Amino acid sequence: QVQLVELGGGLVQPGGSLRLSCAASGFTFVSYSTRWYRQAPGKERELVASITSTGGSTNYADSVKGRFLISRDNAKTTVYLQMTNLKPEDTAVYYCNAWSLVNDYWGQGTQVTVSS
Repeated sequence: QVQLVELGGGLVQPGGSLRLSCAASGFTFVSYSTRWYRQAPGKERELVASITSTGGSTNYADSVKGRFLISRDNAKTTVYLQMTNLKPEDTAVYYCNAWSLVNDYWGQGTQVTVSS
């Protein structure tokens, strides 16, 4: 059974940090690129960050460059999103995605709220 389980969301003050994790199981994780998306209320889902299957290349949305860092540990089949200097506009449900040419898997999402 394929699973992507996100953890680490919560309430944080502006300027604070959070680390999201996404534990994968049920498929060959090392063969998949992984991405973090987010969706704020009333807005479309947007791509936040991506990392290739080997971890050799990463990309970020302009809105999070220099503040967020995506990484993965293939031995632990886990992808991470380290978020620093959080802003109220980062408030959203964050989703983990594992993608290959033949399959596309999603986690259930974790809520991140940035508020004082």
